[in-house]
Amino acid sequence: MGKVVLDWETAYNFIEDAFVGYGVPRDDAKICTDILLESDKRGIESHGCNRFKPIYIDRIVDGIQNPVTNYEIIKDTECTAVVDGHDGMGQVIGYKSMKLAIEKAKKYGMGMVVVRNSCHYGIAGYYATMATKAGCIGITGTNARPSVAPTFGVEGMFGTNPLTIGIPTDEPFDFVIDCASSITQNGKIEYYERIGEDVHPGTVVGLDGKPITGDAGEALKKIRSGEAALTTLGGIGEALGGYKGFGYALAVELLSASLQDGNYGKALNGKDENGNKVPYHLGHFFIAIDTNHFLGEDLCRKKSGEIIRKIRESRKQPGCERIYSAGEKEYLIWQERKNKGVPVSEPVQKEMSTVRDNLKLNYVFPWEK
Repeated sequence: MGKVVLDWETAYNFIEDAFVGYGVPRDDAKICTDILLESDKRGIESHGCNRFKPIYIDRIVDGIQNPVTNYEIIKDTECTAVVDGHDGMGQVIGYKSMKLAIEKAKKYGMGMVVVRNSCHYGIAGYYATMATKAGCIGITGTNARPSVAPTFGVEGMFGTNPLTIGIPTDEPFDFVIDCASSITQNGKIEYYERIGEDVHPGTVVGLDGKPITGDAGEALKKIRSGEAALTTLGGIGEALGGYKGFGYALAVELLSASLQDGNYGKALNGKDENGNKVPYHLGHFFIAIDTNHFLGEDLCRKKSGEIIRKIRESRKQPGCERIYSAGEKEYLIWQERKNKGVPVSEPVQKEMSTVRDNLKLNYVFPWEK
C-alpha cells in the first residue's frame, strides 16, 4: 500500500488537537502526542500513528479509557512510590511516573515507581530515554493483554511484556534496548495486516503446537479468539532458548503486578465474563539510577561509549559491513526523517481523515491534495 509523508508540524498539531477533541486536557494531549510520534521518529511504526485511533481514540469512545487522568500516589517513600492510574491515559501516567523516579534518583541515588490500573503507555523506550537524558540509567516494563504462550504451552497467558533499559553514552544517541520478550508483538501483527504482509514463521503458535503462517489478519483473529498465541523470544519449545524469553516475560509480569497489587494474565484481556469491553488495568514499573551517585555521568557516558565502539569495531560477519548497538538504527532513521515527516499508510490515512471529520478540525492532509 502506498504511503504518504505527513510533515511533523501537521502531525503534532493534528494529533494533539484530536486528543483534546476527545476530552484529553491540552497539557496531557501534548505528552500523549510526543510519545506517540517519538515511535514514528524511531521507525517503530507499529506503535506510532498506526495505533493512534484503534488503541487510544477508540478506547476513549468505548468508555474503557479515561481521557482525564487521575494520577494518584497511594504510597510514597524517599526512593519508591506506588501509583494508581485509574485507567487514565497510559502515556501521561508513564511520563509522570518516570519523572518521579528520576526526581527520587537525583536526590537519593535510585528511584522506583510502580503503577496499577493504567492503559497502553506507548513505546517503553521513551521513558528509558527520559532517564538517560537526565544522566540516569532507566529501566521500565509493562504487562499487557494476554497473547503470549509460556514455553511448552499454547495458550496466551501473559503479554508481550517489554523489559527496556537505557544507559547514557557519549555517542549522539544513548544505549536503549526496547523490545518485547516475545519474538514479535500484537502491534507488529496488526501492522502486517494493514500492509498486507504475512506472519513471519515461528512467531505464532497454534493449539496443535505448530507454527501459524500466512495471512496476518487471520493470525490476529486466532490470537484474539484463543486459537493461537505469540511465542516468546527463542520461539517454540526449548531448542533455541524459548524458556529464556518466557523467564524474562514472567519477571516483567511480576514486577508489573506484585509490588502494586495489580491485575495480571487473563484479567488484562479487556473483556468481562460476558464478552463486554472493560478497562485493561495494566501495570508498569519505572526505575531510575543516577550515575552521579556512582563515579559521575561524564565517566559513565565515556565508558559506555568506549564499550560500544569496541564492539562495533569487532570482526564482521561475511557480507555485513556494520554492527549496530541498541538505539543506533532508531537514531539513523530519525536523521533520515527529521526534515521530512512521518510516513503514513493508506489505512491510517483514512483513520486520520475520519477523526478530523468527526471533530470538524480544519486540516488538509497531503494525501487529499
